[in-house]
Amino acid sequence: MVTHNVAYTSPINKAGATPILTQAQVWEGLKLKVRRAQDFVPAITACEVLSEETLPTGELQTTRLVELVPAGGSAKSVKEVCMEYAPCRVTFQQEDGSSVMNVISTRPDGELLLSYIFEWRHPDVAEGSEKASQLEAAHWEVSQFPAL
Repeated sequence: MVTHNVAYTSPINKAGATPILTQAQVWEGLKLKVRRAQDFVPAITACEVLSEETLPTGELQTTRLVELVPAGGSAKSVKEVCMEYAPCRVTFQQEDGSSVMNVISTRPDGELLLSYIFEWRHPDVAEGSEKASQLEAAHWEVSQFPAL
């Protein structure tokens, strides 16, 4: 089994870009991403919200089904449980144990950053294999797309 852990951080307000987004606006974007993933992630072609519930701890838990077309792969349906931790973090947990986290953070100078943290699990791929190397390269490429 192969597990790839990849993290990438990008500034939210790139130099010279307008408008300048606030943390509250970016948070609203992450909440929208939970429900309309296809508007944010090129590999996702559809997103259906199956259920939503506010947990006793206050977090919103959304279960969704996404249609995913990985680069060079075939379409598949993936069920995810999404957790919103206001105002800075969303996690996306898949049934196979793979997960994605989007985190809004702030540098000491006030610059807003968005980090994407991925854990991709491939139980059918052998460690050290050519397929494992190909998947790792693809994961690094996907982690750096400039989407909210």
